Amino acid sequence: MKKDFQIALVGNPNSGKSSLFNALTGLNQKVGNFPGVTVDKKSGFLKIGNGDSVEITDLPGTYSLYPRSEDEQVTFNVLLDTQNASHPDLVLVVADASNLRRNLLFITQIIDLGLPTALIINKMDLAKEQGMDLNLAALSTHLGIPVLATNARKGEGISEVKRLIAERGAGQPLPFYLPSEEVQPILQELTPINGLQPGYRSFIYLCNHDYLQNISDKQHRELDALISKHNINITQLQARETVRRYEQITGLLGSIEKRSTKEVGKSRTEKIDRILLHPVYGYVVFLGILFFIFQSIFSWASWPMEFIETVFNQLGSWGSANLPDAWYTDLLVNGVLAGLGGIIVFVPQIVLLFLFLSLLEETGYMARVSFLMDKLMRKFGLNGKSVVPLIGGYACAVPSIMATRSINSWKERILTIMVLPLMSCSARLPVYTLLIGMTVPEERVLGLFNLQGLVMMAFYLLGFVAAIGSAMVMKWFIKERNSSFFLLEMPIYQFPRWQNVGLTLVDKAKAFVFGAGKVIIVISIILWFMSSFGPGDAFEKLEQQFATELVDGELSPEAENELNKLKLEHSYAGRMGKWMEPGIAPLGFDWKIGISLVTSFAAREVFVGTMATIYSLGSEDFEETTLREKMMADVHPTTGKPLYSTATTFSLMLFYAFAMQCMSTLAITYRETKSWKWPALQFFYMTGLAYLASLLAYQLLS
Repeated sequence: MKKDFQIALVGNPNSGKSSLFNALTGLNQKVGNFPGVTVDKKSGFLKIGNGDSVEITDLPGTYSLYPRSEDEQVTFNVLLDTQNASHPDLVLVVADASNLRRNLLFITQIIDLGLPTALIINKMDLAKEQGMDLNLAALSTHLGIPVLATNARKGEGISEVKRLIAERGAGQPLPFYLPSEEVQPILQELTPINGLQPGYRSFIYLCNHDYLQNISDKQHRELDALISKHNINITQLQARETVRRYEQITGLLGSIEKRSTKEVGKSRTEKIDRILLHPVYGYVVFLGILFFIFQSIFSWASWPMEFIETVFNQLGSWGSANLPDAWYTDLLVNGVLAGLGGIIVFVPQIVLLFLFLSLLEETGYMARVSFLMDKLMRKFGLNGKSVVPLIGGYACAVPSIMATRSINSWKERILTIMVLPLMSCSARLPVYTLLIGMTVPEERVLGLFNLQGLVMMAFYLLGFVAAIGSAMVMKWFIKERNSSFFLLEMPIYQFPRWQNVGLTLVDKAKAFVFGAGKVIIVISIILWFMSSFGPGDAFEKLEQQFATELVDGELSPEAENELNKLKLEHSYAGRMGKWMEPGIAPLGFDWKIGISLVTSFAAREVFVGTMATIYSLGSEDFEETTLREKMMADVHPTTGKPLYSTATTFSLMLFYAFAMQCMSTLAITYRETKSWKWPALQFFYMTGLAYLASLLAYQLLS
């Protein structure tokens, strides 16, 4: 088998397609973009018996070959365009056994395209719980393609799917639906335009040519002229096809499906939904889940974080003691190592956050949150489809902004994009953790609740309140283009598949460490240079001032620390911070914080790495104290009081809660809106909101 053999994995949303993809490819996955669009392209490789590999592309879920969103248009073009780089040699259609009637609409459309196809009936356990018995052999005979049963979440039937792939087990699909006789003459006229014989593929060209990327402008004009000539109502043609397909599907199911009155799975889901979707209890449960998440993040991550801190402190101590006394040692220990250690220490908390988000998605609860919040969201100019991107914003704003493509209303999508960065993403977690640990005592409330976890949850809720409040204001200034609707499929509750959860955690942890790590290393090197050198002979003059304190050619540890601090103040970075200080002093910030505010515009989590580098360069006790201890020991040069007071710390947390400090978010906003107007507006309104909130907090608390 050639190595570029392409397999497309397609199916309805919530059919178990992603579970099957993970089961087939494991960790051998990569994520990119389909050419020309911002839609994620998730592909993986499967080794087969003879040592070759096949590429499997997990296409976005869709209900039919009539695309409405950008995601669905990608799937449509991959299947229809034979020149597309991802056009499949084999299509694996994944169907939900518990809702086979709806799934068969898309399946039969793909069959009628004439593509080599195999059908994977997933979630067979749920179908049996609902009292359904499917005759898969009869279904295979009717459709003319292989039909396999799987339970991808439990790994059942995966070996049969792999064997089918290795054997190229696609059959010869039997035509399921033929366009009506009145359309045939029109399809005959299409042949000179698209080179296709009259049939279903030509019919799809006629109905959906606006979405096709592989035809020329001339062909588009000729198709439009043909539609106008025959006064064709495309909507009616599509509706007629859908009705006739469902008539045939109903007859087919009658011959291959037996259903008893037992519906255990469905009734269990309904019983749970009576509580989780209740107009009062539902919100209580949701807040309780959030409360549990943030309590756990602080409690469970404390030991591994302490261990990582100890490891990096010992590495720094070893480097200072054993490496040559040269500039590159200083760069490695006080620049790269300090900055990187300042971010890796928060990996346990990041992993826990993504663990909980993954569990909510896997169990089917996240869809309930969308439904529950729809009525509330509409009061603020959003709808239930905005909730999933907003909740996803707790992890990262970039993929969440891309996820807004499922929102049909242009206005609601723009509003969601504009306010989504206010959700406290995982990049803010290291900042919150560091500052809360410095200010909020580690004690229990009512003997049960962790006070630091309560403060963390309050800041996450604050982000959500700020987001919907901003949306309520903006909805009066953004004009509506079309009305919206909220259509949501409720999946059955089910236990999470731990392989999927594990793959998600590995993927997110790698993205955090390597994605943030690259930025931090670059920033750390630049910052080390800016902090280690100054203009003119500033450093020489400082060394001359301390020359009188030399004892046997060396300074005392106290004098050495004082000299390092003065050098830092007179360095390029220090002068930049001093230049900013008058503007940020009303917020309680000093010049060192000012430097961190600038560098963290690359990514919010860079704040911690920057502070680690600054405080390492200004101190000789790298191996003896943690970053938190160094910051807590810092004093204000004028008042002589601790610099990081309660007022300053909460002012700084509020600034990071509201400020737009993520270049990647601004870039993805531009890509999604195709205009610099929206990212510019995002930047200025969020920075203004952050400054005002910090100013009020500091002035009230100090």
